[in-house]
Amino acid sequence: MTPIFIIALIGIYFLLLIIIARLTGKSDSNQDFFQAGKNAPWYVVAFGMIGASLSGVTFISVPGWVQSSQFSYMQIVIGYFLGYLVIAYVLLPIYYRMNLTSIYTYLKERFGSKTHKTGASFFMISRILGASFRLYLVASVLQYFVFDAWNVPFEFTVCLSILLIWIYTNKGGIKTIVWTDTLQTIFMLSAVVIALISIKDGLGGSWMDLLYSEGFKSYSQVFFTENFNDKTYFLKGILGGMVISIAMTGLDQDMMQKNLTCRNVKEAKWNVISLGAILIVVNLIFLVLGAFLFLYADQQGIQVPVVDGQAKTDVLFPEIALNGNLGILTATFFILGLIAAAYSSADSALTSLTTSFCFDFLNFENKTQEEQKKLRKWSHIGISIVLALVIISFKYLLQDNIISSLLQVASYTYGPLLGLYAFGILTNLAVRDNLVWLVAVISVAATYFLNSNSIAWFSGYVFGYELLLVNGALTFVGLLLISPKSNQ
Repeated sequence: MTPIFIIALIGIYFLLLIIIARLTGKSDSNQDFFQAGKNAPWYVVAFGMIGASLSGVTFISVPGWVQSSQFSYMQIVIGYFLGYLVIAYVLLPIYYRMNLTSIYTYLKERFGSKTHKTGASFFMISRILGASFRLYLVASVLQYFVFDAWNVPFEFTVCLSILLIWIYTNKGGIKTIVWTDTLQTIFMLSAVVIALISIKDGLGGSWMDLLYSEGFKSYSQVFFTENFNDKTYFLKGILGGMVISIAMTGLDQDMMQKNLTCRNVKEAKWNVISLGAILIVVNLIFLVLGAFLFLYADQQGIQVPVVDGQAKTDVLFPEIALNGNLGILTATFFILGLIAAAYSSADSALTSLTTSFCFDFLNFENKTQEEQKKLRKWSHIGISIVLALVIISFKYLLQDNIISSLLQVASYTYGPLLGLYAFGILTNLAVRDNLVWLVAVISVAATYFLNSNSIAWFSGYVFGYELLLVNGALTFVGLLLISPKSNQ
């Protein structure tokens, strides 16, 4: 597949997105941009959120992770579903009862303005880093397979990607994204199914023969129960997955803004629960694809691609899809799926960051309609520039598998949010509002210190993604300490 053909596919794809944006963004109103008019069908939101939840990280990095971690990721995915139940029955009723646009307004009502801004700041950091991780991954793949052939700098690839996202989200916002996510999910799921079938045909044999083969079994262990100290121990994965989904979905403006476009809380609950169930199946398919990729690479003598001097398993899926003799159909849908995977998370991140910045930092509700629209548009541009700069910096900083890096960062940045909301919901205590930011910062530092020294201090214990729970617990304890004595 030539770079020209790939560019043509990208052009057609964005043309479809721009058409959807024109249809959904005609009013250019703040209500549509932030809330989609509060009338989005729950099943459309749920289907579109599959793509947003998977993103480029799952699309590329999860299959590549199979070599080092087998199917241990399914432990985390099971935990995700348990977390989605908490979101549906604990968090969503609060958000709908308070009629929130930014979910961090809850912290203002519960604790005060300083706590509100602390929570919103941690979301801004978390989502900027998370969206940047995801888009960096896909921009790197496009760079490797397309733009390097034309000697185009990586920085240009990133800026072009961000510009294209800005073009189709600057008017319709979340209303546009609800519908573009649906298209993006279709492309992403089609790509993985077609790739799986093509690789199966290339390997030869029936599905049952391959799934029961010794080669497949060597990649497909799901539950790891042997060593409690290891980060893949199953209880760590399930517990970590649960708190990750609560924090990265239920306490994340990006994901919750889509849920808040549903007509009522009952539909929003259906959306979240159905999403959690579907993601179990979809992630299992991605892991099966990962095992098939490594089996196919061994059979065909395909080496893991080397990027910037390092072997990157993240790039094995694109290497096989584009250069592994699987046919033009597989390559075409891979490119469409790859683009969809990148922009299904990046576009909603850009919109949610704009929403949070406007409502949580700019006193947006007290402005006139004309001032609100002006602030919204300039904030949208500013966030776009920040995302581009962070993504470019990752080229020189990242070395680990992308999904591993993403979840590690989440353990630090979402921990204070987890602690703040747990304290607000589980207690009726007040806090000293002006000290909350200090508690959050100390909790992150203490979590990092514990993680760095856990092997020496705890007889070889290695933290997995339960580190997020530890961070949240430290924040909770810190809030207890700054709760006025008269409240205790």
